[in-house]
Parts: sequence; structure tokens; C-alpha cells
Amino acid sequence: MINLSSQKNHQRQLSGAIAGYVVHRPVAPVLSTPAANTRFFQSSTCNSKPSSLSPPSALATDSLEGMVKPSRSVITARPRVVVLGSGWASMSFVKSLPSNISEKYDIVLVSPRNYFLYTPLLPAVATGTCEERSIVEPVRNLINGKAEFIQAFCKEADPASKTLMCCFPADQGFPEACFKLSYDVLIIGVGTVNNTFGIQGVAEHCNFFKSIEDASALRARVSECFERAALPGSTDEERKKLLSFVIVGGGPTGVEVAAELYDMINDDVIKLYPSLKPFVAIRIVELMDHVLSTYDRKISLYTADQFKRAGIKLVLNSRVASVGDGVVTVVNKQNQAEEIPFGACVWATGIAMNPLIKQLQPLIPGQNHFRSILTDEYMCVNGSGGSIYAFGDSSTIDQPKALSRTEELFEKGDVNKDNVLSVKELRDVLLQASKEFPHLEEHARFLDSRTGGFSRFGNLVAGTLGTNSAPSDSPVATVEESHELTKEEFKTLLGKIDSGLRALPATAQVAQQQGAYLANLFAKNKITGNAETSVMGKGMRSFGYFHKGSAAYVGSDNAVFDVPMLGPLTGKGAGLVWKGFETYSQFSFRNKCLVASDWLRTKLFGRDISRV
Repeated sequence: MINLSSQKNHQRQLSGAIAGYVVHRPVAPVLSTPAANTRFFQSSTCNSKPSSLSPPSALATDSLEGMVKPSRSVITARPRVVVLGSGWASMSFVKSLPSNISEKYDIVLVSPRNYFLYTPLLPAVATGTCEERSIVEPVRNLINGKAEFIQAFCKEADPASKTLMCCFPADQGFPEACFKLSYDVLIIGVGTVNNTFGIQGVAEHCNFFKSIEDASALRARVSECFERAALPGSTDEERKKLLSFVIVGGGPTGVEVAAELYDMINDDVIKLYPSLKPFVAIRIVELMDHVLSTYDRKISLYTADQFKRAGIKLVLNSRVASVGDGVVTVVNKQNQAEEIPFGACVWATGIAMNPLIKQLQPLIPGQNHFRSILTDEYMCVNGSGGSIYAFGDSSTIDQPKALSRTEELFEKGDVNKDNVLSVKELRDVLLQASKEFPHLEEHARFLDSRTGGFSRFGNLVAGTLGTNSAPSDSPVATVEESHELTKEEFKTLLGKIDSGLRALPATAQVAQQQGAYLANLFAKNKITGNAETSVMGKGMRSFGYFHKGSAAYVGSDNAVFDVPMLGPLTGKGAGLVWKGFETYSQFSFRNKCLVASDWLRTKLFGRDISRV
């Protein structure tokens, strides 16, 4: 999520008017042979031969008909790196680059929005706790001469010719203006889109919650519901419907939307509409049997108790069957249907593949993930020939499966060559193999108490290393201390362990770490978009996600934290820490000051509930 500023001494030709201009640029030259202290960046999945890439029919024909092809006649030593998106991953990438990166790369950031949005505070904006301008930062303020910014969205990509078709957003009040942009290296950070799961009526009758426009629309809708309910001619039934607010999704976003709505209504709105208080209802519809299901269970129970005291109703173990005009139909696990009337329904669940990823997948070998584009451990897109990288919600790291190496691992683990693995041998081989297959480590540590490997120090070692013990339902939990595994049993065990592989969550924390990692990768190495000429210094580590914890605001100045090694933190003290954390995490000093002043303004003067 970043913008790039113009760079000095860069020769570029721009031809064409607003509609359909073409960016002319040369291709980067082949680098000289790397020095002895570097190695070629060779990833078998990332660096498939470029010749295997297929050109998209639409991009190669009608969509670019009449456009001048980019010139590559002039030689430049700087590979062009095009970054798509201005979200968490892209902005973290640009912000983490050194100030002199323009001497090494010609970086261009392309995004349909010219600002970065601090998404964790969207619920606060939707209720007037924070103002819109406090959580957005202009992209051009953040690039600091590192890159150039173009406001446009990428409509199509052609990995074979390394060109993009980009268009100025048609919703900006101007005719859609399209142009062709060439690249040497493409970095995709376009994120995901809302997922309606094919449920009838969601797109027509629900408020989505991913953008600043969504938050503003919800704020206006809530104001309209109260004003409409306050009319002298409104009946009690109409008021109950208008002041019923339904949030679909019991994850952090849904919980925070419900909490902020409660605060706004309880602290400010009811003072202005005292007669409407009996008609107000807030509900969360959740498929699981508890909210915040990815958090510690104690946090889920605390949140449920907090909501019960606040009067927020939890509709658990239920799915949305359909959404009509002012009514949502939910079905519980007993297949019993219930109709819930609403004045506003917020859809805060589910993400789907971005259309650009869907267009790109068939053009790159081996791309078959249902939601994301697959990358290797260096964020390089599998099958791209080393010319495409991806991070954030739009990508998934393709984790290697240990099952494919059953024979080799069994032979390595069978130290005494008796054709079976003891529990100690199993533990040792899983731990050794975890260097290549990281997901095996937690299962190896689960066996420590039986083999004495780390049991003397108990959980302290695991905590210090930042790892958690495998859960009690781990496949290795069924292995008795005296049991010896045959090769077939070992193969079955590896299959079960592989099936439990977890993709990284689609969170800002993951995207931010990926952006910083990729910035370091590009800064310390020479990446040209060509597998044969790109070089990496020795010792370059693959991406490793470090989970710092999760937090959520649950209303009435209370918050919850799920912090590794510290456990759950709840209450008003956690709420104060949460506000401090969200303020400190802003990308700029300007935004930190604005958010801090918003917290203070809300406490002193309340929220502005006007519809503007």
C-alpha cells in the first residue's frame, strides 16, 4: 500500500492522452557473473522457465488494440519494479525500503486509491469515535522519493510479455483511461474482495466492511435509522426493525463493529433519542459456538459475558440462508430457520479471490489455489520465472509436504535399521526434518515429554523459542511410548500431519511483516525478474512469520489481548493498552496525533452522529 515518487535522471517517454497512454521503457540488462560471496536465487517452484507462461487472450487482442507496445530499446541498469496495491503489505514494503533504493530499482506503485487505510480502526470511524482523515495517509506522503505513484487499477496482466493493462478508476468522475505498463519485476499486493458465499441478497441488502466508504455508509445508515424511527408516524414494529442492527461474523471485525455500535448508541445516541432506547437491538450471527474463535477460549468467554451485560445478543451455531429487504434469515444446526428484521446489516465475514488473481492464475503453471496465488518461501510466485512476487491477503505460501519424502525420512530416522521407528527415533527425525518442513516441529516437541529431549525444562523452552506445543488432537498424540511405527504407519502419520497445515491468517500483522521482509530481500540483493541473472547473498533467510498477539475492542473501554507466553489479557486496562497500541501503530506522526486527539475529543465531547 504505497506510492512512489518520481526519480531523478530517469529517462522515460510518455505517449498518448489521458485515455490510453503507454509507458515506454527498456528492459534491464543481463548482470555480470555474481561474485563469490553471492549465489544464484534458484527456487524450483518460483523459477519455472518463462517460456511456459501463456499470454492472456484478452490482453493480447481486443483489450489493447491500437495501443503502442512499450519500447525496450534504451538500456538501463535499474530493473523496473511495479507494485500493485496500497494496502498493508505494499505500504510496509515501500516504507521499509532504504532511502536510496531508487539508485538500484525503478519502482512504480499502482493503486486505484491514493491513500493507505489503517483498517483496524474502521469500526471506530463507522461510529464517529475517530474521523476518516485520522486513519488515512496519502501514498505520496509515504514514498519519500523512493518510487513513483500512478492512481489506477490493474485490469489484466500478461506474464509472458511482462506487461500490465491499467485503467484510471471509472468511479472518480472521469472516463476510464487505460494504458499499458511494462515491468521487469511485478509485486502483487491487491488483497482480496468480499465473499458472499453465493447467498441470495447479501450484495443488495448488506453493508460490507472493507473500505473507508463502507464505514462512512454504515455511519450514515445508522443515523438515518434513528431519524426515521423518530418520526411521529412510525409504529413500534417499524421502530424495532429500524433499530435492529445485525452483524454477520463473530471474528475481530464483527465483534468490534458491535462494540463500537453499542458505545455510540449507549453513550451518545440514546441521550438524544431517549424514547427509542427500548427498541434498540444489536445482534451478532456466528457459525461457530463462540465469537473470536481464533483467540484463547477464555477471551471468547469473557467477550460473550461482556456482550451479555451490554445487551448484545449472540446468535451462535447459525448460518445466513438469505438476506431480503430488511430481513435476514438464519438457520441453526438443527435446521430451524429464524427471520431477523434489521435496519442495517453488516457483512463482516468471508474473503474471496481478487479478480486480477483469477485472471492471472491460468497463465502461470501450477497455480490452482482456491483463493490466492501460490508463492515460495521468498514470496516469489511459483512458476513465474522469478519475475513475479506476491504478499498480503492475495498470496499464500506453498508449504512443502513431508509426505512426498516418506521413504527418505524413514530411512534417516531408522538409526538402528530394524525397519521400525521408536518414539525417540520418530521425535528425532521430525525435529531434523523441521528445518525443511517447519510444521513438523510442534509435533516433535509434543513427543519431548516421552523421550526426555526438552522435558526437563518443560514449556519454558518452547515458550522461549516462540513455539507452541502441538494440540492434544495432534496425530502424534496417538503414538504410545512403547509403540514402534512401520513404514506404512509412518506414511499415514505424515499424511495426517500434512493435512493439518495451516495457512497464515489474512491479517494486517502478516501483511506488514511480509512487506518488510520483501523490502529487505530487494534491498540486500539484486532482483532483475530473470532467474538466471537475479542473485542473492549468502544466508538470506526465507520468510518466517512471528505472531505478536491478537487484540480486539469489546466495548465500554474494555479490550482483549491474546499474547503468546503471556496469555489472555482483558478489561479496562487492556482497553487502555489497546488504544495506545492503535495510536502508536499509525504509519505517520501526523496520524498518531490525529487518532490520539480523536480519543480525547470523544471522551470530552462525545461522538458527532450527524449524517454528513
